[in-house]
Amino acid sequence: MVVLGRGGAGKSVLARQIGELTGLPVIELDSLFWQPGLTAADPAEWAERQRELTHRETWILDGDLGPYDRGLDVRLRAADTIIVLDFTFMRCAWRTILRGREQAGYWHWVWAYRRQSLPKIMRAIRQDAPHARVCVLRTPAMVRRLVADLRREAGGVRG
Repeated sequence: MVVLGRGGAGKSVLARQIGELTGLPVIELDSLFWQPGLTAADPAEWAERQRELTHRETWILDGDLGPYDRGLDVRLRAADTIIVLDFTFMRCAWRTILRGREQAGYWHWVWAYRRQSLPKIMRAIRQDAPHARVCVLRTPAMVRRLVADLRREAGGVRG
């Protein structure tokens, strides 16, 4: 499973909830990609790291690295489910402010997400993951419904 969306959308929170309900291991890509001093990982090494992660039997990969995400195709090809959180700028900006400071490049990405990143992501999904189940969630209510459905499928045993 791949969870994508603009910064502040709640990708990590949702991935952890799904992980608790399904028992799938959750891997937060930001923690693997960003090197000390907020330096981006080497593109070739990053692509190889994603191949290693996706060769595991089960996983939830949480993360949208925006313009740095040159290995998205690796994740998409391996995923059977893709969740895209498409929340408004205001919701994501507020959540970002609550969690801490970010640099100007981050804010540009969040601001331009629907115009620049989201169309590229949707094209990549059509191209690299035509086999995958795709859920585009535009409101917190849609997220709650998805989590409730997963809880019912899991029989209420977990989470």
